[in-house]
Order: sequence, then C-alpha cells, then structure tokens
Amino acid sequence: MRVAIAGAGAVGRSIAAELLENGHEVLLIDNDPKAIKIDSVPQAEWLLADACEISSLDEAGLNTCHVVVAATGDDKVNLVVSLLAKTEYGVPRVVARINHPKNEWLFNESWGVDVAVSTPRLLSALVEEAVSVGDLVRLMTFRQGQANLVELTLADNAPVVGKPAGSVPWPEDAALVAILRDGRVMVPTTDTPLEAGDELLFVANQDVEERLARLLSGR
Repeated sequence: MRVAIAGAGAVGRSIAAELLENGHEVLLIDNDPKAIKIDSVPQAEWLLADACEISSLDEAGLNTCHVVVAATGDDKVNLVVSLLAKTEYGVPRVVARINHPKNEWLFNESWGVDVAVSTPRLLSALVEEAVSVGDLVRLMTFRQGQANLVELTLADNAPVVGKPAGSVPWPEDAALVAILRDGRVMVPTTDTPLEAGDELLFVANQDVEERLARLLSGR
C-alpha cells in the first residue's frame, strides 16, 4: 500500500516509521527544509513541497496513493490537503489530524476526510490514573520501541514553570503534544506558559527520556 503523509514533524515521522515496519510504501511531504530529516526515516521517500499546491501533489503522485494522511500542526492545511486528496485525486482513504478540538466539526466528508484523529482526545483517554509529581512515566510504546508516549506532572519547583513552551530547549527527538490542566486538554503553542501541576504528554525517543526528565525536574 502506498501512503502519502503531509507533515514531516514528529507525528508524521512516527506514523511513517510505523507504516514502513508494516511493509507499506511511504512518502513524507513538508514545505519546511528543517523538517526534511531523511536520516530519521531513511526508508521513506521525501519531498520538499507545499502539500496545499496541486503542482506539488502532482509531483508526489497522489493519484497512485491508497491513503493520504494530513498530519501537519495546522488544521487549515490538513483540511485543504484532505479536500484536494479526495476531490482532485480520488484517494480512497483520507486520514486527518485535528490539532484544535474546536475545529473537530469541520473534519468530515464535506472536506474529504474519512477518518479524523484528535490527538488530545486520544492522549487524554490514555491517561487514566494519577501520576507521581515530577516522575516521568511511560504510558505507551510504539511498534519496535522507536518512540514512546510519556507523561510528567510538573512540580511547583520545576525549572520550566512559568516559561512559554516554545522557549524550553526540548531534546530534538521529543515533541510536546498535549497539556492536561484543570481537567482540560490543551494543544500547546510556542506561547503557552507551563504551570505547576500541568500534566505534560510527549512523544519521545527512548534515548532522550532521561534528558527530558532532568530538564523538567531540575534534578
């Protein structure tokens, strides 16, 4: 099966690695040169292009794809990619990532979306029990152990408390994907301040978990 993934960030690369392990052909598309990290998923095809442009999708050969995954961090981009994939190329299955729950109502067949995945909703469902403050806890391991879903509750004295999420020097192979605060699920932006008691959820390579724990706990 041939799969095109729009968005080569941590989410897109994790999906690609999983699909490649299962024997599928994968093409990663991103318009940011910094996101083109071929060494991270060397078995995939890579294309530096704007997935919202017809010419780029022609170059990607979207008409030969069985599945398109719109996995960028921008809901507007994901909707445009989904619509083009379905209406212009007749892709049989279109999967779209929802970044902001308030936009969930848009992700339907009218926009070409067959399956919509709300990352915060998925992550919050996985966090079913209290976690000790300051401890990094592995919630789930993805196939072949290449990446894990991990959680840490920020202590009052954590060195990152009060800082915007975008100012924290996260390890390269770790992505902050959701914050659970006061019973709400938040999709962090670069300006989102980190607060004591926040439950931070990351997709992280196992090799950087210890470094991530030190960064967040100050130990």
